[in-house]
Amino acid sequence: MFTMQEIKSHYLFSDEEAETLKSLLPIAEENRERMLDDFYDYLLGLPETATFLQDEQILQRLKRSHGAWFVNLFRGTYDNQYLHTLQRTGHIHVAIGLNAHYVNAAMQVVRRFAVGMIRENFPDREERRKKTEAVEKILDINLDIMTAAYIEEELKKVFISKKFESVLIRASERFTYGLNLVLVLALVGASVSIVGLFFWEILHVFGGDFEKGIMTALGTLLILWMMIELMENEIKTLKGGRFNILVFIGVVIVAIIREILISTLRHDPLNTQVFLAGTLLILGIVYYLVSRSQQSVSMH
Repeated sequence: MFTMQEIKSHYLFSDEEAETLKSLLPIAEENRERMLDDFYDYLLGLPETATFLQDEQILQRLKRSHGAWFVNLFRGTYDNQYLHTLQRTGHIHVAIGLNAHYVNAAMQVVRRFAVGMIRENFPDREERRKKTEAVEKILDINLDIMTAAYIEEELKKVFISKKFESVLIRASERFTYGLNLVLVLALVGASVSIVGLFFWEILHVFGGDFEKGIMTALGTLLILWMMIELMENEIKTLKGGRFNILVFIGVVIVAIIREILISTLRHDPLNTQVFLAGTLLILGIVYYLVSRSQQSVSMH
């Protein structure tokens, strides 16, 4: 936030110009009512601003306030107290929901009136120029300070929104990371169980049921391979990598292959085996298409 001295330096507003404005104070006081008439004729002519002026008490209070503001433009004292008064005015505009566009538009009415007031009272061109430049600067400074309240309000909304979004995103990322960690631990536990199942089925080989033992052990190995692929993919995800859809499709293919092996051992009906084979063919085509698609994306 700038001080009034800094704002004046940014606008190259000199002490001489402050004195020039102060010399216009008697004329400003004489023309206060005329300015208010023009100003409120304009505001009441706009439906958007007229809605704020329906109550007579509010209207009279605003006229006194705007009249005092207009005269203060020419008092020659532009300190931090003057700055705080303008900031308070800007915040009131924001609080009542007045669009900044109408603040800018209404300032043009005051600007034209003040320039016309100078033209009426000072026939010398050079004198008019100096006084007009001083008036233009103080009005620009006023407009800058008052409209800054709107910018502050918007920045406040954005800041709160961004802060909330950042907290929500971080919380979601941590929650997702936690779920992936739980999934890896579950896969480890399941893999240990599958290893135990594999050795149990190997015992069936030595128990005399050689064909069934080999086939079921082979199916269990496929499941173990599937678990390894899933764990590797989840570990990559935990390290910041992206989930590879091919791994998921491959897991389903492995599950179908194992089901085909078991179906053969059970001597399931032919239509069941044809269904499984057809499903495997479709999954193989999907795997091929997805693989080609990923290669195409990586090349570009």
